[in-house]
Amino acid sequence: MDQVRFVAYHDRPSALEAVTRNGFALISASEELRGDKVLVLEAVRRNGSVLQYASEDMRGDKEVVLQAVRVDCQAFLYASADMRGDKEVALCAVRKNGHLLHTASAGMRADKEVVLAAVKENSKALGFACEDLQGDREIVLEAVRRNGEVLEYANDDLRADKEVVLEAVRRNGKALEYACEDLQG
Repeated sequence: MDQVRFVAYHDRPSALEAVTRNGFALISASEELRGDKVLVLEAVRRNGSVLQYASEDMRGDKEVVLQAVRVDCQAFLYASADMRGDKEVALCAVRKNGHLLHTASAGMRADKEVVLAAVKENSKALGFACEDLQGDREIVLEAVRRNGEVLEYANDDLRADKEVVLEAVRRNGKALEYACEDLQG
């Protein structure tokens, strides 16, 4: 990887040339240039995680955030609260790393499509879903089919559901400890 020269970039042509070579050069751009959409897009195309160095406006720009998350799903961590509540952005992130559901907005943690996508990628994402979706049979079955121990995150009704518990125990016998007492005996 090319070394980044840590010199302050105050002019757009120099900064654009630098981020084209290495997205991390955005670190050295002036505050004003960190808000330049063309420059920031070029930087996140090289390395999505440099979104953290972009201006607040750019961390809230859907085009920029989507590009960053496509390159590196961890860029979702640096997106604005509004973008972490955007369904398209959230889906892009959780399809690559279901665990990122924990940083999504409450609305996204309550969105069945987003939660289902997260659980398909990482069954433990069920633990970050809203309570209502921890009681959604389709989502919980999807999760326990991948990892029985996530029965721990299901609501009481589903911990008492024979089919759900059986599926969880098939995947991992330890899941039985999360079943309701009636099904444990």
